[in-house]
This record gives sequence, C-alpha cells and structure tokens, in this order.
Amino acid sequence: MITRKDVEHAAKLSQLKFGEEELNRLTKQLEDIIGFVDKLAELNTDGIEPTSSVIPVVNVTREDAVKPSFDREQALSNAPEKEMGHYKIPKIME
Repeated sequence: MITRKDVEHAAKLSQLKFGEEELNRLTKQLEDIIGFVDKLAELNTDGIEPTSSVIPVVNVTREDAVKPSFDREQALSNAPEKEMGHYKIPKIME
C-alpha cells in the first residue's frame, strides 16, 4: 500500500515539490500501478517462455567495404580555420 507519506518521501529524495492536490493524485496513481502489478503477479505463467521483446528484433548489418573518401584539401575546404592539414579550433582548456 502506497501512502501519502511514501510519496512525500520520494518527492523529497527527488528534490521535487508538489502541491496538496498533486500529492493526492500521485498517491492514488501509484497505488493503482502497484495494484495492477499485483494483479499481473496472480497470472499463471507456467510453460510460457520468457521474452526480451514482444516484436522480433533483427540486426540489419551491411558488409564493410572500403570506398573512396575525400582528399585532405577537399575535407578542409569549408573549415573556417586550418593549420598544418588539420582543423584549427579554439582552445577549450588552459
């Protein structure tokens, strides 16, 4: 059973502030969720294999193939600044 005190405690740990109406609504909603989970626990699952997903999951992969790439000058052509064949970026750490 979820009590209002439980909700207030969870809110405090989460550093959340709720009004009176919100606390009452959340207490009721959490109690309903726990009731639903308890109802699921009553189901007979003997002979049912566990699943990790209800829809089939298939990896779509492609073969790695070497393809021509940009040459250095073309890759750096839009760089606002470049130095010694590399992008020049502002220093972010001292």
